[in-house]
Amino acid sequence: MPTSLSIADALSLELERIGPRAGATRGEPVESATVLADDGHVETGVWEVTPGTFPGRKDGVQETFHVIAGAGTITGAEGDVVHLAPGVTVHQPDGWHGTWDVTEAVRKVYVVTRTR
Repeated sequence: MPTSLSIADALSLELERIGPRAGATRGEPVESATVLADDGHVETGVWEVTPGTFPGRKDGVQETFHVIAGAGTITGAEGDVVHLAPGVTVHQPDGWHGTWDVTEAVRKVYVVTRTR
C-alpha cells in the first residue's frame, strides 16, 4: 500500500465489503473498508458506510478520522452532536459511545490507536 494517499485516491479507492452494520435502527447500513497499514497498535485506512442509523462504541481504542464524503450526524451519549460533512475531522476517545445517523454514504480516512 502507498505511504501517502490523496483525497482523490481515497475517494476512488475500491473498498472491501464488510457487511451490514450491527444494531441498525433505521435503514440497512452496510460497511466497507480498506486497511492501509496496521502494526498491531495503530491502524490506518479508509472506511465507508451507507445510510442508516446505528450505535457506535470505542472500547480499547481511540479513533481520529477525517470525513471525505457524505453527510449525517453522530450524537454522543452526553448529547453532543457532530455534523458529518467533507472536511470535518472527529476524535472519539476510548470509552466513547453514541449513535450514527448517516443520511448520505459517509467515507472517512481514519487512524485507530489501540489503548489496551
